[in-house]
Amino acid sequence: MNSFGRNFRIQIFGESHGASVGIIIDGCPAGLSLSIEDFIMDLDRRRGAVVKGTTSRNEDDIPNITSGIFNGFTTGAPILIIFENKDVRSSDYEKVRDIPRPGHADFVAAIKAGGYQDFRGSGHYSGRLTVALVAAGVVAKKILLHTKDNSVLCQSSIIEAGGEKDIDRAIDKAITANDSIGGIVECKAVGLPIGLGEPFFDSMESLISHIVFSIPAIRGIEFGTGFNAARLFGSEHNDALQNEKGKNLSNHAGGITGGLTNGNDLVFRVAVKPTSSTPKAQESLNIKTGELENFSIKGRHDLCIALRVPVILESVTACVIADLLMQSGKLPVTINPKKNLQ
Repeated sequence: MNSFGRNFRIQIFGESHGASVGIIIDGCPAGLSLSIEDFIMDLDRRRGAVVKGTTSRNEDDIPNITSGIFNGFTTGAPILIIFENKDVRSSDYEKVRDIPRPGHADFVAAIKAGGYQDFRGSGHYSGRLTVALVAAGVVAKKILLHTKDNSVLCQSSIIEAGGEKDIDRAIDKAITANDSIGGIVECKAVGLPIGLGEPFFDSMESLISHIVFSIPAIRGIEFGTGFNAARLFGSEHNDALQNEKGKNLSNHAGGITGGLTNGNDLVFRVAVKPTSSTPKAQESLNIKTGELENFSIKGRHDLCIALRVPVILESVTACVIADLLMQSGKLPVTINPKKNLQ
């Protein structure tokens, strides 16, 4: 449904043009210092309006933390974080009620909900809800700093857009073409212990892939050398073990062997499709008349949604790692327990 995780469990809710979107985080250890200021940097990285090529919709994205925090520390109870939707223009979406956008969820959402879906701004299918994933990631990343052996850090960056390594040039080409473009984003996690994950259904790759595809517009994922591994000899692709800490001479496996972390950096990349809501004229079915029509999509949309994916990718990766670390016992049940409870 709308939840993920076992020990660090998140549940997402809301619609793009509804009153709010948000996240419920269950399983966060007590004693973690947490304030609104902790969220600002990552939430600003995800926001549109401030980066060329992203939507002009400008939400302030101030988190309203309504439970699970007392006197600046987590209590161990579920954390509820709400983000209000203020800068909405629902009239821009009236046309998609009859003409579903090509490549978007408009048509399948209508069929699934029997016509009762919230079509405004894509409703529950909108990238707007990724603000909630970033909020969960802020909490998860703070938890990872308290790993018993050493801190775990997640970092992501966009490495290609529209087939170009030069991101600014790619955005300029999209603006000139009056069209949208996709991109490739790479994520790394360093400091992981050996043995996180399971050999089959709960392998590290399986869990990360599962949550990564909850990010709208993701079309593919590869770990380490990815698809290029099919072009190599085994002797070329094998990572030679260098010491008992698991350090390898190369990292073609991307930090995962047999579904388990192997002590090297976790490295993977995702493909992000071009935004479906492109301003370029397209043809689609008018489900009211049964006729094909030419139309262009109005409103405020990203020309390159991949620009906002890095921090989201970091966030969901941190959620998976926090969940597995809790399962392995490498995270404390209570962070910084008070010595005197009297």
